[in-house]
Amino acid sequence: MPYEDLAAHVAATAQRFGIPGVSVAVLTDGQEHYASHGVTSVEHPRPVDENTLFPIASATKTITATALVRLAAEGKVDLDAPVHHYVPELALADETATRSITVMNLLNHTAGLDWNLLDTDGDGSLASFVAKMDALALVAEPGTRASYSQAGYNLAGYVIEKVTGLPYEKAVAQLVLEPAGLSHTFFDHDDVMVRSFAVGYHSAEDGTLSPATPWKAYAAGQRGNNPGGGAVSTAADLLRWARFHLGTGDGALPTEALHRMREQTVEVRASSLGDGLGICWFLREVDGVRTLGQGGSGNGQFSEILIVPERNFAVVSLANAGPDGYTFNQSVVRWALEHYLGVVDRDPEPVPYDAARAQEVSGRYEIDVMNLDIATDGERLTLAVGIKPEIRAASDVEMPQDYPAATIGFLPGDGDEYIVTDGGLQGQLGFFTRDAHGTVTGVDLAGRLFPRRP
Repeated sequence: MPYEDLAAHVAATAQRFGIPGVSVAVLTDGQEHYASHGVTSVEHPRPVDENTLFPIASATKTITATALVRLAAEGKVDLDAPVHHYVPELALADETATRSITVMNLLNHTAGLDWNLLDTDGDGSLASFVAKMDALALVAEPGTRASYSQAGYNLAGYVIEKVTGLPYEKAVAQLVLEPAGLSHTFFDHDDVMVRSFAVGYHSAEDGTLSPATPWKAYAAGQRGNNPGGGAVSTAADLLRWARFHLGTGDGALPTEALHRMREQTVEVRASSLGDGLGICWFLREVDGVRTLGQGGSGNGQFSEILIVPERNFAVVSLANAGPDGYTFNQSVVRWALEHYLGVVDRDPEPVPYDAARAQEVSGRYEIDVMNLDIATDGERLTLAVGIKPEIRAASDVEMPQDYPAATIGFLPGDGDEYIVTDGGLQGQLGFFTRDAHGTVTGVDLAGRLFPRRP
């Protein structure tokens, strides 16, 4: 595949979605290919390249998980042990959950914890974050199902601190970043400001761009969210990270421990993220080929890593504007799979609109910080998701944009699975959950359970 074809697709797709700056990296046949387009900042433009820093948001979770896998390989952590064993001061809303949630439950999102706590007042440390977790609701019994949780990964990062006696950032640098050669992956703004970095943007309906502040998804100095989403990296470093996970552990941890992260630990239903979860990685079969991946979405910043172990292939995509940065990354990943590997990723086709089914699922669903609204106008069913107004009003920092109402359609089968067919979440899969009486009680989106509000 000529480099010019990749570069042309990246540039055309960035222009189509109005993304100011993007950076893409592909590993194929042992060779690395890079394609970037646009500028780091509209106001103070510098060209983006493979060494431009972007906040990678939830892709950080792969770093946290790998660090814990190394500690487990060294006999310092038992992944099947209760978290309470390492964090005896842990107190959750449910005492049984406090005692039973394991480290593995955190790593494969089966702890049953709600998504997150945005209130990181106090000293902003992980200890301060964990001290507030008794206010976090449980959306499921631990170990019974996967539901994506930022808070769970922040707690996992605190386990790392407790076991190593080091700040999370220093511990993961020693455990995984340095052995993997990730010399341009940081957490501290002081490391970022002396290098080239991409400013994040929000795009209005008319295409007008406004800078997203704060630069990372959470306020500067609030370390409590770093394990779940605080890393900053480059396309080149993330491709090096993919090489590490395709390799033998590079002396950092045994090959079998590293590759265990690819083995399914829990099934994930009707999610565009994957069919199941390994240790952190979302596992997905695409056109008969197994992949593992992890994405991230922050404040005007989007990241995506996809690895195909059996083909020794990886693609990384970074974009600095929302809401279409997500769609840009998905388009690039699909193009790379098809043009480098001949692997075609297609969205399933929804069935025609059904008024009765639409009415049955309409309503408000919510987690701790977000509302998800399903509505019908008699002709189409829509999904809108955004930060709760009271949370947004109480915050002293700008938060990521809401996703306005987009059309969703039911998929063939039992009628509870759906796909988003337009808007910034186009292609996202999800499903509605029911109780023993058949009543709709929740909806899953992006691997995250939103219980229905009574």
